[in-house]
Amino acid sequence: QVHVVESGGGLVQAGGSLRLSCAASGSTFSSYAVGWFRQVPGKEREFVSAINGDATRKVHAVAVQGRFTISRDNAKNTVYLQMSSLEPEDTAVYRCAAGLSYGSVVGGYEIAAWGQGTQVTVSS
Repeated sequence: QVHVVESGGGLVQAGGSLRLSCAASGSTFSSYAVGWFRQVPGKEREFVSAINGDATRKVHAVAVQGRFTISRDNAKNTVYLQMSSLEPEDTAVYRCAAGLSYGSVVGGYEIAAWGQGTQVTVSS
């Protein structure tokens, strides 16, 4: 069983940076792919980024390519989302999700654990 908790959200001005963390508990964290998703009230959940267990595969949504970078440190059981050049449109609750299948995590299904989310607010 794996559990994940996000941290690092906050209020930042447009053009600024934040780093989100997704800390996992439970065994064999390196077996899990992890994805980041975001959601604004009244809108569909949106895929942001994903990384597989050994960090050999990564993908970012077109909307964040070149600005966001996903990484992981399996020794610390943590996945990071470095966000730069933030825009007001990036304002959302960001949640991480862990699953055993990289492809499934990208699709947002067969998720073993969802975090509660961390709020990111970008002011203009």
